[in-house]
Amino acid sequence: MTVTGLVLAAGGSLRLGEPKQLLPYRGRTLLDATLDLARSCGFDQLLVTLGGSADEIRSRVDLSGCTVLENAAYSSGCGSSVSSAIPTVKGLSLILLLGDQPGVRVSSVRSLLAAPTPVAVCRYTDGPAHPFLFRREVFPDLAHLHGDKAVWKLLHSGAYPVTEVAVDGPTPIDVDTRADYERLLAGEVR
Repeated sequence: MTVTGLVLAAGGSLRLGEPKQLLPYRGRTLLDATLDLARSCGFDQLLVTLGGSADEIRSRVDLSGCTVLENAAYSSGCGSSVSSAIPTVKGLSLILLLGDQPGVRVSSVRSLLAAPTPVAVCRYTDGPAHPFLFRREVFPDLAHLHGDKAVWKLLHSGAYPVTEVAVDGPTPIDVDTRADYERLLAGEVR
């Protein structure tokens, strides 16, 4: 079985006011940390979507080992990044990671891959959250996603059985605001 990892990093960071992908984090950038995590997962294929600030990200982030996909429609929501990437996915399974959530553990990704259903999501102590797993039979629906919460809508649609994979601890911080970033730097988990 081959697995593709897709890191969503195309957002325009409107709530933050600057490219969150480039925020300093552990001596590099926030996106570098997330891509390091993705590389540690040992995916057979690693894709990353860029949109807002793509040129600056290309010049400052280590994108080695990644196939970079530019999403011109990034401002319409992350659904467009997922749908635009689907034609490039070679794996039988797709793991969806957020480019601004470096605290995800490799063990969480591996647990998703063991799920018996076409869709799986991590269930942290405070609720379900990224990353997600999608098997190939879901790809046709992923190819038609649009909007910002499109993946969640598909997850809750009832179209596919979903496994919630238990993960110890709270959801890793997803950096959308300055307060999120400050909590991440302070070492808070949520």
